[in-house]
Amino acid sequence: MQTTIAQKAQFRGVGLHSGAAVRLAILPAPADHGIVFVRTDLDRARIPARWDHVTPSQLCTLLDNGRGATVSTVEHVMAALSGTGINNAVVEVNGPEVPILDGSAAPFVQGILEAGLRQQAAPLRAIRILREVEVRQGEAFARLSPADHLEIHFDIDFVDAAIGRQEKRLDMANGSFVHELMDSRTFCRQADVVQMQKNGLALGGTYLNAVVVDGDRVLSPGGLRHRDEAVRHKMLDAVGDLALAGAPLLARYTGHRAGHAMTNKLLRALFAQPEAWEWVTLTPAMESRQPGAGVIASAARLVSRTRQLAVA
Repeated sequence: MQTTIAQKAQFRGVGLHSGAAVRLAILPAPADHGIVFVRTDLDRARIPARWDHVTPSQLCTLLDNGRGATVSTVEHVMAALSGTGINNAVVEVNGPEVPILDGSAAPFVQGILEAGLRQQAAPLRAIRILREVEVRQGEAFARLSPADHLEIHFDIDFVDAAIGRQEKRLDMANGSFVHELMDSRTFCRQADVVQMQKNGLALGGTYLNAVVVDGDRVLSPGGLRHRDEAVRHKMLDAVGDLALAGAPLLARYTGHRAGHAMTNKLLRALFAQPEAWEWVTLTPAMESRQPGAGVIASAARLVSRTRQLAVA
């Protein structure tokens, strides 16, 4: 069945790129509503969280309602909603950028689980991939292939030895998002930080809300949360960007040096080919393989873990 958040969850922080203070709240929404962002500072302008509302942007995912209202850096909160199995929600934000918090999705997951989840009296439909769809740009590519539930395979290759080449495959069933991916933080190279800030970006970035590397050194206090935290974060981003399909995907996603723009390009290629996908109503067995399945049962333990991350 479809799921929404049980009560309001609130968050405060700064925008990663703008550096501006921002407040965000996730509120319940009725069945078949989907995820919609609302700009409370722009007369409650509504911005649907869908692939066809994504507009080109540097280093993040930016949504545009086509009437002058935008919201950027939505990928972490979208990943948290998808990873906890929330299908319907209103996400209120009082500025043009989602707060970065600790650079991962863990604080959003903690807030969602503390607020609780509520099942709704409406069946859940998903998008089943029927044939392979792929997009490429140079050496990078992203691909969706048929599968009976969401799987992700990602690999990256960076010159900095602190990251290097990393590869990970993950079956997203059994709460894998909250167990394996949610706490992995955004990352960048020290040289890129300087360049981004010259261009008016990463103004809210610090060593506490991003993993910053320089050659073989990790400059952020405490080092890495996972040896392969970088590729895990790329997978987290992919979960958030794929959630903009507007429904759960029954697919295998493969990303090679892919990023936000390429994942959106992949969704656009998918929906341009009606013969490559179909709507299906999930059976109980199919629901049990969704990313958010089983999260409610283990909520207390997961909240405890995210609190420990917040303290660290």
